[in-house]
Amino acid sequence: MDRSAELGLKAMELIVVTLIIGFLLSLLFLAPRFIKSDQTKKVHSDANSKVLKSYNKAEVSLHNKRTDCWIIIKEKVYDVTPYVEEHPGGDAILAHAGDDSTEGFFGPQHATRVFDMIDDFYIGELEK
Repeated sequence: MDRSAELGLKAMELIVVTLIIGFLLSLLFLAPRFIKSDQTKKVHSDANSKVLKSYNKAEVSLHNKRTDCWIIIKEKVYDVTPYVEEHPGGDAILAHAGDDSTEGFFGPQHATRVFDMIDDFYIGELEK
């Protein structure tokens, strides 16, 4: 093989290797997007399939312990039992367990992130 044929072959090999590396890198960036979009759809479908119920104040008032803590915020019922131990304000969350916590919830002690978090604990509406 002459020198120009060898250079041509090496150039071709370099092009093929570059294309393969480019393809693999594009998969690295695109795969997480597809995975995230599938997970997002799953989360939304789970949220939409959740059966919501109406509760009266008497029902809610039975859930007034650290191990079973429901609260009412603006006529909506939330089961915050899993959050009780994590609550940054300690036992303050239990002050209105089984009762209306609207005033305390919207107090100055809460950061704006709690308004996003609370939706995770929503279980239904308060009967009027």
